[in-house]
Amino acid sequence: MQMLTFLLCFGFPLSTAFYFHAGEREEKCLIEDIPSDTMVTGTFKIQQWDTGRHTFLESAPGLGMFVTITTYNGEVILSKLYGPQGTFYFTSHSPGEHIICLESNSTRLVSFGGNRLFVQRIHLDIRVGEHDLDAAIAQAKDKVNELTFKLEYLIEQIGQIVKEQNYQRDREENFRMTSEDTNSNVLWWAFAQILILISVGIFQMKYLKDFFIAKKLV
Repeated sequence: MQMLTFLLCFGFPLSTAFYFHAGEREEKCLIEDIPSDTMVTGTFKIQQWDTGRHTFLESAPGLGMFVTITTYNGEVILSKLYGPQGTFYFTSHSPGEHIICLESNSTRLVSFGGNRLFVQRIHLDIRVGEHDLDAAIAQAKDKVNELTFKLEYLIEQIGQIVKEQNYQRDREENFRMTSEDTNSNVLWWAFAQILILISVGIFQMKYLKDFFIAKKLV
């Protein structure tokens, strides 16, 4: 399993779009640092290599993509098989890093210079804290008009920004408390060492004094 790391810790909705190449049943994973109660949308598309044209085809019929979403403590949020292109959604239940893994279900091989290889290009677009505005408008058109819905969309994004800012504030507070605890422990340990040294010195002086008196040297 290869890991692609993207730590998303900003105070605005983010979109990460890129593509990568994968071999036969090769799993690719990436890490997203997500606040709690945040919706994440992922859109992917598989392109198959055409040996005749020496390029990637726009579509890859017959291929499938297995998507797995887990938290770092092993909780499985999503595990589903899709077609050659699709969109997956999930909502984080707790803040922290989430692992998004994609694996093709194809075993078809192509030939390169006598070596048989499986080559595909996977386009992936990850949106954190965003919703599909057009789809949501279509679902809500019987209840509210487009202008009202867009206003609600903006209010939702403002709430998302506040939520992410609070998440960052909590992270900074935890880091500050950890630093203060560490400094306090170091200070107390230094103080204990000084007390031990002073006690040993007093004991040695008293022992030597008693020794000299016993030997009538003083």
